[in-house]
Amino acid sequence: MAQTNGQEAKGFYKLSWLTRIGFGAGDLAQNLIYQTISMYLLFFYTDIFGLKAAHAATMFFVVRLIDVLWDPLVGTFVDKHNPRLGKYRSYLVVAGLPLIVLAILCFWDGMADQAYTVKLVYAYITYVGMSMLYTLINVPYGALNSSLTRDTHEITVLTSVRMFMANVGGLAVSAGIPILVAVMSGITAVDQLPIRMALFMGLGSLPSFVFMPMVPAIKKAVGKKNMFYIFLSVAIVGMAMLYGITKTMNMEENMTLIYVAQFIKSTGVIVATGYMWALIPEVISYGEYTTGKRISGIVNALTGIFFKAGMAMGGVVPGLVLAYCNYVPAEQEASTLPKDSNAWFVTMTIYALIGLALLLFCFSQCKERVVMDSKETENVKVSDLWTEFFRNRHLRVVALFFITAFAMMSVGNAAGAYYMNNLQAQTPLAQEGILWLVCVIPAILLVVAMLIISRYELTDEKIDEINREIERRQK
Repeated sequence: MAQTNGQEAKGFYKLSWLTRIGFGAGDLAQNLIYQTISMYLLFFYTDIFGLKAAHAATMFFVVRLIDVLWDPLVGTFVDKHNPRLGKYRSYLVVAGLPLIVLAILCFWDGMADQAYTVKLVYAYITYVGMSMLYTLINVPYGALNSSLTRDTHEITVLTSVRMFMANVGGLAVSAGIPILVAVMSGITAVDQLPIRMALFMGLGSLPSFVFMPMVPAIKKAVGKKNMFYIFLSVAIVGMAMLYGITKTMNMEENMTLIYVAQFIKSTGVIVATGYMWALIPEVISYGEYTTGKRISGIVNALTGIFFKAGMAMGGVVPGLVLAYCNYVPAEQEASTLPKDSNAWFVTMTIYALIGLALLLFCFSQCKERVVMDSKETENVKVSDLWTEFFRNRHLRVVALFFITAFAMMSVGNAAGAYYMNNLQAQTPLAQEGILWLVCVIPAILLVVAMLIISRYELTDEKIDEINREIERRQK
């Protein structure tokens, strides 16, 4: 590895705030697209584009199967190559433009007059393409943080900034999409805007601005694993409150209690799932310590496979539950969200273009400094992905945690729009199914997540010791 003199020669680089914010801008950009897909694409498909819920669920599952093949190829390619514009950051530029084009096309209803089969094929093509390009950005972006420094404190701060900005994107999507779609639909009167939905969905991201800056201090006070236990438990309490309030009280008359429950639930989810990204550089360092290879791209590709497996559950489960409950899209008059397809298209276009600008800013501020040299990359191959998985027990724990956490988030995110879209207008069976998607199934998954994270054994002290040993070997 290329090195400089002094303390930085050991790889423990101190990062400027511009670098931290620039790195976080990459996650903000991706969340403007990912969160829109996660929260609103299923609703768009069922209520506007006209797909059957079961068919949409099947499509989400098929796309994730494709990812299982695609992600390892991307991870291996990224680790084996050193593009002129940067080993990892190059892909923010190369894949950024086509990604936003396909993300926009996912929300285009230009097939309205075509046969159902044609519409379904179009949905497959645009969604598969968008997902593959998202991987082409997300895998190298995930590897970028471990290439900036080895310092565990810097990684914690970097992750906190990253997740703070990611949740800025989440808030802009969750609260902003309903309002902007309504405005683009021609709704100008404040009392006709979907304010309640925007507030409820926005509360899914709002706690990040309170708690994510406190993560380094919280972790120092209670320890890494205890922090997970505490906030996963807080999320379960919030979900139980939300279920109980909705089942026993009138939603229209008790929205304040619903907002409080949503805030409590989101606080637990945001902190616990936000910090999990800081575990990735740790398992990368552990792998380098045991094998001599710093295969950041492959590790992030493997992580990508598992968080997309979670996303697959998040897409499949809601669709299947809605199909089982005989969900019927509400007529426009009974729908909280406007069904103007042009408004959805324009809204996605605005968000995607802002995302592209942020990706370019991230590229400009993040220069890789801890990466493999060309000799080390010659031996990287696709099989390293599964070899590392079976050899690195800490990676297995993190991977399983990612599956569970992303399944929980994806199920809840996809169900939120249905929950706030005039739930009382649905049949009792459909109401119960939507409640299970919002509260019960995510709570069950969080219990599983606690059991998984209890098996993680890499402490900060151990990671610092590992990184020092790696640097000693390289001298």
